[in-house]
Amino acid sequence: MPDPKFIADFNVGRLAKWLRIAGYDTLFVTDMEDGELVRRAQRENRVILTRDSSIMRRRVVTSGHLKALLISSDDPRSQLRQVMEEYVLDDGRGLSRCIECNVPLADVGKEGVRERVPPFVFQTQEEFMECPCCHKLYWRGTHWKNMRQELTRMRGGPE
Repeated sequence: MPDPKFIADFNVGRLAKWLRIAGYDTLFVTDMEDGELVRRAQRENRVILTRDSSIMRRRVVTSGHLKALLISSDDPRSQLRQVMEEYVLDDGRGLSRCIECNVPLADVGKEGVRERVPPFVFQTQEEFMECPCCHKLYWRGTHWKNMRQELTRMRGGPE
């Protein structure tokens, strides 16, 4: 079964960011009315993540034609735990999507980033990824290790 794709409304923005960090396709919408959010989720076969109980009462959701999850907590750690448990997700695919754009990252050759990263990073890292949309560069340095540790903490696992 393919991984679920998500659409997160304005009230769970930090959750959207952490799902992207974990490697899951998660749109984040800030100014979309509920009806359009529902239509887009249907059109793109996405699960709605929300703290808005009125979305959960829509016929398309109550009938089971559209999946939606009412997020029960304000705490991003609890939110992530709830989604990962509900959809049996893991966090082993991290650093595969742009945290800003949600676009899958593309491998880029080391020589292609020489002028775009600090010298220490160029000397100590071998693999680089780039967002084809915003051109942000990613590598598995200390920042990435810290995010992985935080994902583990958020899931309630050992560090």
